[in-house]
Amino acid sequence: MRRVLNWIRRIRDDLAASTDASLLAVPRFLGLLYGPIDHRLPINEALRKALRYRLPAHVTWRHALGGIVYLLFILLVVTGVLLAVYYRPSTQEAYPSVQRIVTDVSFGWLVRDVHVWAASLIVVAALAHMARVFADGVYKPPRETNWLVGVLLLFLLLAFGATGYVLPWDQWAYWTIAELLDAVAVLPVIGPPLARVLTGDVIVSGATLSRHFALHVIVLPWLAFWLLALHFALLRKHGVTPPITPSDRDKPGLPFFPHHLLRSFIVAVLAVAITVSAAAVFPRPVGHAANPYAVPDSLVSTWVPVEVSLGLVRYLTPWGLAAFTALGVALALLPLFDRDPARPLRQRPVAAALGLAFLLGFAGAWVAGRTVRTPSTRMRPASDVLEQRTPRRTEPGAPLPEVGPTPERPAAPAPEAARPPRGVP
Repeated sequence: MRRVLNWIRRIRDDLAASTDASLLAVPRFLGLLYGPIDHRLPINEALRKALRYRLPAHVTWRHALGGIVYLLFILLVVTGVLLAVYYRPSTQEAYPSVQRIVTDVSFGWLVRDVHVWAASLIVVAALAHMARVFADGVYKPPRETNWLVGVLLLFLLLAFGATGYVLPWDQWAYWTIAELLDAVAVLPVIGPPLARVLTGDVIVSGATLSRHFALHVIVLPWLAFWLLALHFALLRKHGVTPPITPSDRDKPGLPFFPHHLLRSFIVAVLAVAITVSAAAVFPRPVGHAANPYAVPDSLVSTWVPVEVSLGLVRYLTPWGLAAFTALGVALALLPLFDRDPARPLRQRPVAAALGLAFLLGFAGAWVAGRTVRTPSTRMRPASDVLEQRTPRRTEPGAPLPEVGPTPERPAAPAPEAARPPRGVP
């Protein structure tokens, strides 16, 4: 028995000596390690050294909010890949494929609802994390670049949700996206071209679905990967921000393992439990199949930022959405103007006012948006839009408009003068 143990120990030591310690970058990226990795050591000794890394004493449960955001993002990636196996991004098959996921695929309904709930919870967790960072003045130099990258990640999360919202291709998603794109088109300069790029057609159609699907599963994941890598690299480079109170700087820190790792594990279990429980107890419904030629009588929102956007557009017009977006951009650029090293919030009245206005505006628009249950009166069926935008007559020599039947746009009935006489085959 002793010979077997010695043989296993020798094999283990040989593998550790021949394995580069740079492989520890993977668990470090996942948050399972925090300290720097000594590449000069064998991988087992480098692992022990990284686990003994001591974090400052002021690192508490509040610092776990960023880990919740990261965990929910991983959960979204996993559930999104599982959904993509069965989802079909076309106007004819998108809605039936979602119905098959919910009804026929084993635990498909749970995977979908976990994805939907995680998409809302990650926005709330990201705002809570950024509020903590903002209140502690962590965006101050030399960490202003990391703040800007974090704000870009927040905008990326919103882009993920916005592009994924239309994918179920039901009436609620269709007409909500149509209304929000119509509101974006009203904004000057950038609004019309942005709305045209996102719509891809005269109306929300198969082109819109294809573009949103490509952004959701191809473009945005790559951007998220590189921004996350940059965010973590900057965080490791600058380390944990020193405490605001000078007396806390002299307190001895605690090793990453097991204290902070156990804390992160508890928070991760709670976050997953809340998400899965919400998905199981409060499943999000699916509306009827999308019909561009019939405006529905009611709308049901399934994503927090959509409710915020609807509240801003309905009660403050599209300019309210533009003003709130400008407020968010001002907060993102705040480190470029707030160069005072003072970090206590009471010594930053302008920054505190901007942050409070953003949080109160978000909460107020959220509450207002939850009361929106009907489509806007400005929304019109596709037949009216096409009739308005398709010229009935053309000038001599001008090319005829290319309007024909498509799967999303059936052919209009022929004029009386062009119909053959009754009884003639």
